[in-house]
Amino acid sequence: MPSADHDLGPQHLEDPARVVLRQPTDRSPEHAEPSRFIPHVQGLRAIAVMCVVLYHFWPGRFPGGYVGVDIFFVISGFLITSHLMRELTATGTVKLSQFWARRARRLLPASLLVLLFCAIVAGSAYLMPTSALPNEVREIIASTFYVENWYLALNSADYLNHSGDPTTVQHYWSLSLEEQFYVMWPLIMLLAAWIGLKWFRGARRRTVIGALAVVSVVSFVFCVWFTLTNPAPAYFVTFGRMWQFGVGAMVALIPMLRIRNAVGSFVLGWAGVAAIVFTLFRFDGQTPFPGYAAALPTLGAAAIIAASNTERWWYPTRVLSLRPAQFVGDISYSLYLWHWPLIIIAPSVPFWGLTIYHRLALLALCFVLAWLTKRFVEDPVRGWKVLTSRPARVTLWSSLAAMLVVAGAAGTAWAVNAPAYNEGVRGLQELRENPPQCFGAALELDPGCEGVDFGDTILPAPGFAGVDRPGDEQCFVQLNDARPVSCEFGSDDADAPTVALIGDSHAFQLLSTFQRMAEDNGWRLVTYFKGACPWNTTPLATPGAFGAACTEWRDGVRSQLAERDLDVVFTAAIATTPYSSAGFDSAHDAAVAGYREAWGEVLDRGIPVVTVVDNPVWETDPNKCLRTRDASECDGPRSALLVEDDPLREAATDVDGVSLLDFTDVFCGPEVCSPVVGGANVYRDQDHLTVTFADTLAPWYTEAIQSALARE
Repeated sequence: MPSADHDLGPQHLEDPARVVLRQPTDRSPEHAEPSRFIPHVQGLRAIAVMCVVLYHFWPGRFPGGYVGVDIFFVISGFLITSHLMRELTATGTVKLSQFWARRARRLLPASLLVLLFCAIVAGSAYLMPTSALPNEVREIIASTFYVENWYLALNSADYLNHSGDPTTVQHYWSLSLEEQFYVMWPLIMLLAAWIGLKWFRGARRRTVIGALAVVSVVSFVFCVWFTLTNPAPAYFVTFGRMWQFGVGAMVALIPMLRIRNAVGSFVLGWAGVAAIVFTLFRFDGQTPFPGYAAALPTLGAAAIIAASNTERWWYPTRVLSLRPAQFVGDISYSLYLWHWPLIIIAPSVPFWGLTIYHRLALLALCFVLAWLTKRFVEDPVRGWKVLTSRPARVTLWSSLAAMLVVAGAAGTAWAVNAPAYNEGVRGLQELRENPPQCFGAALELDPGCEGVDFGDTILPAPGFAGVDRPGDEQCFVQLNDARPVSCEFGSDDADAPTVALIGDSHAFQLLSTFQRMAEDNGWRLVTYFKGACPWNTTPLATPGAFGAACTEWRDGVRSQLAERDLDVVFTAAIATTPYSSAGFDSAHDAAVAGYREAWGEVLDRGIPVVTVVDNPVWETDPNKCLRTRDASECDGPRSALLVEDDPLREAATDVDGVSLLDFTDVFCGPEVCSPVVGGANVYRDQDHLTVTFADTLAPWYTEAIQSALARE
């Protein structure tokens, strides 16, 4: 999150400060000692925000842009620690209420404005799917009270791999974490200063440095450990990020770390820039992050701050002081706030698309809104006499009142739309129980349905497709959970045929359909699911704990399958899974070999395997288009949506005992793929099928399994 402290800097911290005996009551006591603006730090803020914005607009081109947030953390640690240390040195204490009031005046106006905008959007069924409303409201409220990072951590959000359906306020996780830093950091410094005064002969400064260094080291060790063991929540947990603030704090507090030598400053500054550029293009969603990998952008940012010499125009300190960089740095806070909600909302706007021209226009709009917000919201409120001329508690109570207004707006959005949400839930259940004749895949696969026309019918409605998903989430293992969780459904008859359904989320998307198939046909259904972990013996290319958990899960499933009396196994998997190519000519060849090896363990026991070619994968949820445009305008090119060489198809070819289902021509024509087939809404997000559509494929799944059972 861009810290918005443009006027703070650690000037002359090593020099004795005069003691201020009386402080003004109408402003925060950072004015107890003069400070001056540091242009190259403002330029670094511009680099940081552009990393994040470019990453969100073009994640494929700037895959490591998420490190911009880490740069902001270093900047905040540097500026806030210097400010607190100036006050502590000059006055012997920190006026916490005034410090927090100043933070509130600086950060809350723009933040709450954007949250209010998001709450209004959430209440509009035109711009936000009704199915997303509950989670949108919860996250707006969590962001309003600055606990969004903990909400995401506790709900296992995977920020880097874009899992789930992100809300308009997901980016507030970093603001929440930074606000928590503003609460904890001055308390730590005050406690350390008190200890230094009481037990170390008044050595407050050295004690503060020591305390912050210890906190930073422990935080870094925790960050590395937690990233290896629980990478998704590790990205959001506050203590795992404190060391990055601490690195900035060390640059602020230790004079020898600020390099004024011309050659040293030149080398250090450009080395820091190089480190950030390297991470921008070479880090990606598979990088174990934050962990030890976060040290590179963190130290790179610290190096740029520490490079203090400004003698030559080609020094980084001078380049980052150029007017364009200063302008972007000035609006960085508002730019960060606005860009993500607009990215989420834009695909739902009529006549909007995802071309390069649309993206560039949206980026320009983000800059305009950011400048307007700074000019007419941030700057005026920061110096608003109604607040600055009164005690700090006036600002704090006013802030709480404003937060309650925003939370109330989010609650109103839910109250207004709750009837539509509940009606949608009921309608979805009725659709599953009584689908129309020739609905969905039947229109393409059943010869008796030739000539049937569903017109403009789209069921479930685009605003409600997101919740048309299987239940029984307890059967689906996610992230670093390696337990081979098994669930059983269907017949309890000891003689009932046993069908196993195994795979990743593209197998889990069939669970509800297979449950009904088992009940209708008298089968016993046994399931094993793990997110992003197909039933394959080839290791994933994903490093760290996630890849290891997948391997461990597979081993556990293999052991359980060896002990089960199965009659047929059905498996499915997303075609874009990243496999390790070690020992093979390509990752594709490795995946094919891994499927065949996994299947071979059951085929050798005479158990047939049925598998299916993966469905198309879209760049973004096609329901965003369907909510505002005709279905014909939402088609996508077949060449872009289908994986040319799905390893499942090749693995199943010419293997005895393996049956392959290929519904590609149901999803796609010769040139384009459609998000609506036979009146059925095919997708609940960019790559997972709705239960409604999967149900329309049930007769063909059933036929394949019955044929396999007959061959057994």
